[in-house]
Amino acid sequence: MVGDGRTREERESPVPEIQMMKVCLASSSSMAITILLAACVSAPTFHAGAALAGTSWRLHAIQSMDDTQGTTRIADPSRFTLQFDTNERMSLQLDCNRGSGSWQAKAVSPDSGSLSFGPIATTKALCPPPHIGQRVARDFPYVRSYRLKDGKFYMSLMADGGIYEWHRQRD
Repeated sequence: MVGDGRTREERESPVPEIQMMKVCLASSSSMAITILLAACVSAPTFHAGAALAGTSWRLHAIQSMDDTQGTTRIADPSRFTLQFDTNERMSLQLDCNRGSGSWQAKAVSPDSGSLSFGPIATTKALCPPPHIGQRVARDFPYVRSYRLKDGKFYMSLMADGGIYEWHRQRD
């Protein structure tokens, strides 16, 4: 025996160090599992586009951020419709024309998120004035986000370009 009360065999045996390593590994594993579980619980995920898929809307107003233009009210909302299919395809009625294309949404909450549309194929019939259908088709590539509130669907254009206000279409 030397000064610490252990025999030479006890001092040279790896058992205490192995036991200490096991305790450290068990503590580290427990901490890692706790952190991973906390991350899963604290960051809710929302199915992208779930709130929009399978819905149909009628355009009621186009709100300009430019005070000189103000808000354009749609005289006959049944002539301007948007339908989101469940397979990330959409169809439009734009006055006397029709259109279709793809859409993609990334929800950040149950009622809002980013929204984008792919190229839109439209018919080119000459509708009577005002030519709101042309404006709507022209603005779709600039849509960046959406919000659902009080049975209405708002599409926001990039750089404060405006807000499209749609109301749910009842069958």
